[in-house]
Amino acid sequence: MQDHGHGHAHDHQVVPSDPALRTKALESLLVEKGLVDPRALDALVDAYENKIGPRNGARVVARAWVDPAFKERLLADGGAAIAELGFEGTQGEHMVVVENTPLVHNMVVCTLCSCYPWPVLGLPPVWYKSAPYRSRAVIEPRGVLREFGVEVPEDTEVRVWDSTAEIRYLVLPERPAGTEALGEEELAALVTRDSMIGVAKVAAGGAA
Repeated sequence: MQDHGHGHAHDHQVVPSDPALRTKALESLLVEKGLVDPRALDALVDAYENKIGPRNGARVVARAWVDPAFKERLLADGGAAIAELGFEGTQGEHMVVVENTPLVHNMVVCTLCSCYPWPVLGLPPVWYKSAPYRSRAVIEPRGVLREFGVEVPEDTEVRVWDSTAEIRYLVLPERPAGTEALGEEELAALVTRDSMIGVAKVAAGGAA
């Protein structure tokens, strides 16, 4: 995302984008007519930004990295293990977790629409829903990964998992070297949304 601001002295002069203006106008109209409770809107936004989102998935990954027993349960029954941490609900009823290793790199796509594990990743990014990603991820996954900055060795198998309304996938990325001394919270801070889709790797410095 590009920053279209012009410095702190002029931030108040930046005009919102057309979609933002339309959204705000629609919200104001619905609130004015009593069709929408602004507190409900605030609660919904807060839920997806702070409760339902990539930070939940990051906690799942970090727990798996530090707790071998949890990792075993996670790979055996993703939905049940994720629910242990309190993350469950719509779009996350049937979860399968696949592990990245030096020999296997997994990535997730939804070729039909944009099925996505909301409870652990929040709302899907725009590129995940785009036709080019949905088609090319299956046809030329290494090329797509390369465009995301991920070079997969030729002797590493790339597996593409197609999410559906019945099953959604979460990638358990490899734990980066040099993080042995980090605690669970510190590890969770390194994990990105893209690494849990499989189009990025987790770096010890936090940059995927």
